[in-house]
Amino acid sequence: MSENLAPVVLFVYGRLTETKSTIQNLQENFLAKDTELFIFSDGAKKEKDVLKVKGVRDYIHTVNGFKKVTIIEQDQNKGLAKSIIDGVTQIITQYEKVIVLEDDLLTSRNFLNYMNQALDHYKNDNRILSISGFSYKDCIPRDYPYDSSFGYRASSWGWGTWREKWTEVDWSVKNYADFRFNLFRRLRFNRGGSDMSHMLSKQMKGKINSWAIRFCYHQFENDMYDVFPKVSKITNIGFGAEGENCDFKNFEDEIDTSDKASFVFPTETKIDPVIVKNFKKHNSLYVRAKRVFTRIIKKDL
Repeated sequence: MSENLAPVVLFVYGRLTETKSTIQNLQENFLAKDTELFIFSDGAKKEKDVLKVKGVRDYIHTVNGFKKVTIIEQDQNKGLAKSIIDGVTQIITQYEKVIVLEDDLLTSRNFLNYMNQALDHYKNDNRILSISGFSYKDCIPRDYPYDSSFGYRASSWGWGTWREKWTEVDWSVKNYADFRFNLFRRLRFNRGGSDMSHMLSKQMKGKINSWAIRFCYHQFENDMYDVFPKVSKITNIGFGAEGENCDFKNFEDEIDTSDKASFVFPTETKIDPVIVKNFKKHNSLYVRAKRVFTRIIKKDL
């Protein structure tokens, strides 16, 4: 298996503590020494970030423990969305598949095992757009016989995909005008969470800059699923003032602490309505309202 492992593409900016934790956890993966690591370092957006970016760059040039480490430093700031779209495209044109991380994600020791096995298992399944390393706690019942299930919402927290599927994504969302006022399609898109149509609207109005919601829209448009694990292989440590797209953690999570290195995947590619319902509730209107309320209270304390 080590001869056909997907490279890991890691995106960093100016968070030295989080970057160190992310890389140190990745170094402890069972397959780290057999895996190529590409690190994309974005340029500073503001003058106050120059030293932070330099600190991260000084550190990543010391990283070892992988089959090979390649560092790509940007002279100018691209922002997270463009960095990921351009960076993944650059690497995936050279490889059949990639695994993608950001600088605030801790991985289980078997993360690379799970991701590579899932990428190999589903590479010829046209219904699957991506493999997710993250899963909400207790989304999948404990007595569920497989190590993964399927969902309508691709995750941006530790994920993987294949060249032929990534290159088909329409990042400009050319048919948005047809979607915008189509209530049926908007509700159907929201099967992955009640916030999805609203996020896409904000993206198209330029109020946010998210590659992930456009990736999810492509998934919806092509009636595709993502694969996510029974027990999460990822936990996010980036909820704070310096996080670009999220600043409050509104759920319980857990990370796989087992030494399990071989995984069993469902025999059929089909949605389990109970599991999808469990997943969707984490992005429900109630949970999002609770998140906003808690954020207000935290700022007032």
